[in-house]
Amino acid sequence: MVDTILTLEGVTVTLGGVRLLDDLDWTIRRGEQWAVVGPAGSGKTILAHTLLGLHFASGRVGTQGLRIGMVEQQHRFRGLPGAAELYYQQRFNSMDADATITVAEEFEVAGISREPDADWLDRLHVRALLPKPLIQLSNGENKRVQLVIALLGKPDVLILDNPFLGLDVEGRSVLHGIIDRLAADGMPILLITGEREMPSCITHVARLGKGKWSFLGPRTDFEPAVERRSLVQLDAEIMSKLKEEGIQPAPAGESRNIAGEATDHPLVICMRGVTIRYGQATILDNIDWEVRKGERWNVSGPNGAGKSTLLSLITADNPQAYANDIRLFGRRRGTGETIWEIKQKIGFVSPELHLYFDSGASCFEVVASGLFDTIGLFRPLAAEQEEAVMRWMKLLSLQDLRMRRLPQLSTGQQRMVLLARALIKNPPMLILDEPCQGLDEEQMAYFRELVDELCEAFDKTLIYVSHYRQELPRCVDRFLRLEGGKRVE
Repeated sequence: MVDTILTLEGVTVTLGGVRLLDDLDWTIRRGEQWAVVGPAGSGKTILAHTLLGLHFASGRVGTQGLRIGMVEQQHRFRGLPGAAELYYQQRFNSMDADATITVAEEFEVAGISREPDADWLDRLHVRALLPKPLIQLSNGENKRVQLVIALLGKPDVLILDNPFLGLDVEGRSVLHGIIDRLAADGMPILLITGEREMPSCITHVARLGKGKWSFLGPRTDFEPAVERRSLVQLDAEIMSKLKEEGIQPAPAGESRNIAGEATDHPLVICMRGVTIRYGQATILDNIDWEVRKGERWNVSGPNGAGKSTLLSLITADNPQAYANDIRLFGRRRGTGETIWEIKQKIGFVSPELHLYFDSGASCFEVVASGLFDTIGLFRPLAAEQEEAVMRWMKLLSLQDLRMRRLPQLSTGQQRMVLLARALIKNPPMLILDEPCQGLDEEQMAYFRELVDELCEAFDKTLIYVSHYRQELPRCVDRFLRLEGGKRVE
């Protein structure tokens, strides 16, 4: 039996004139289970795609003729043949969802028979999802479907690119167990993950930093990177940047956004008996919820609990809002307001939002689109608008990426670009749906502190979705939990 599974010898990958992997040597031997870690943008996903043969590389990539399966960070939805191009709000429109394929049809597209291995369907709780339109799955449900498809392809080596992103506590625990069992059964695993999210089966760690190895060896010799800056240091840096970029709070006693517009709405969100159904499935069941101006909420719950649907009613992306008793910013939905009047008051980011942008859009254009609440930039900018875009990109250290296309960035970098898009208007309410997915620990710490400072300085209303309390900004002090579409205490 060949001892060596994968080898890299002097591998270098350059894309768009940028060297992303730099003269890497690496050997993976049978019996080893590797985790690849490193900050956002260090080249982890590029490395995985290079092993799959998706990027031209100088040097030698040896895979010994083995079949490599990969679970990507994000699944791209497919519509039915002849159907119109997919759009972001489609998952919330019951009629248009019929234009997308179901989970069972996705299995067929992947070459899997109509009677797939029941063991994996049941262990990953996918059987009940088979008739559902793929586009209506939650982030965690979609991840489980991807993993089943990869495993049913019977790969010799399995690459998992940040598979824990978007999973709830139970989902992460289950996935840890599955990965450990696969390793025990002899499946070689290459896991791209965070430094503190490693299943017990991992024996070796490779840490990338700017395309080079900064550690390569046994897990027992690996020490996770420590957070370099204290909260006091982060606060000082953020306040300095806010002042430098001219982003200052309103005078005491006033509540205004960065454009100087009044934002005094004492009751920002009011829901009474809200119920949402798609066919026979009840997604939200008799929800009562009030959010007052300046409150900071965490919305949590297991995958599929209805969190994204709840948010879609607030962001004007769900047409069923008109059939329910919902008031936003003091006005009942369906009384003549436009969706643009609602969106103008909200800064929003979600885990899948970047999938719907034109792949040719630059990061500058993506951030600028937040000024108009469009998924893409369709109009020229005035000089002051261009200045505002650069102001927020600098605040999030994105200025050097302004001309790069969004798909050229790592998931963490893409998420920071979308966060800048959400902040560009400095709106009175922020709705941040798992905003730290894909961020490295330093980015996550910086962003949490930035949200704290902005909420305090501008008296913002905040809706922050996360499964984990440790990911929440310190300002969050109110909690809404959903389970099975119901509000639970």
